[in-house]
Amino acid sequence: MSPLSSPTSASTTADLAAVKGRQQAAWSSGDYAIVGTTLQLVGELLAESCDLRTDEKVLDVAAGNGNATLAAARRGCKVTSTDYVSTLLDRGAERAQAERLEVSFQTADAEALPFAANAFDAVLSTFGVMFTPDQDKAAAELLRVCRPGGRIGLANWTPDGFIGQLFKTLGRYVAPPAGVKPPSAWGTEARLIELFPPAQATIFTTPRLFNFRYRSAAHFVEVFRTWYGPTHKAFTALPTDKAAALESDMIELLTKENRAGSASLVVPSAYLEAVVTRR
Repeated sequence: MSPLSSPTSASTTADLAAVKGRQQAAWSSGDYAIVGTTLQLVGELLAESCDLRTDEKVLDVAAGNGNATLAAARRGCKVTSTDYVSTLLDRGAERAQAERLEVSFQTADAEALPFAANAFDAVLSTFGVMFTPDQDKAAAELLRVCRPGGRIGLANWTPDGFIGQLFKTLGRYVAPPAGVKPPSAWGTEARLIELFPPAQATIFTTPRLFNFRYRSAAHFVEVFRTWYGPTHKAFTALPTDKAAALESDMIELLTKENRAGSASLVVPSAYLEAVVTRR
């Protein structure tokens, strides 16, 4: 994919709007919460790395079904959970209610957050804001709503980790949008420094692994093609022969990365955890 500069024309803006519309449709399909719930550990680790304190005001951006939201609320924070897919927020609200946690849920676009400047002590996003088409605008919004001295906590898949490889595999069958930086760019220190320059913030990163645990490679494919929006959309868009080829390529990748042997599936996927402190 070619790099994307800041939008300079109406046509560029329109293209990004179209990309966002397609992405929203993808994340609205399937049921991301089926997969998202398995990633709860990532939110808990991020909350600890950000050293969240009771009564701090915390914003979860592109929250999905609320992993970072719940982690912050469990630590006594005053949490606002946002996403541009309202049905995902509904799933997060169900989880919060089950734990008797007080959380505010609000539909919002990560590139145009409806909050005042300096409104939050901490801003979090786990595998969420990294998917915005206009990465620079989204990063600017995270900085804007975070108070000076506050923390922006991020968990982003890396380009070379398992999920990064999975997206490259999908890209061979469904072309990624032209001119848009890959989401996994957020999983590199170099891109984070571009998004949060030294004059505005300091960045501390920690490489981490998340283990996907499934019955088998075929089980993983079944779950992801049924429930995980981008994969679900890819399979439904492909003719039968191409869908079969994609399934075969996914199973090959999963088998290569599996560290559990033939009896089960455990696939480590690298992600980069970042704590960005606003100056």
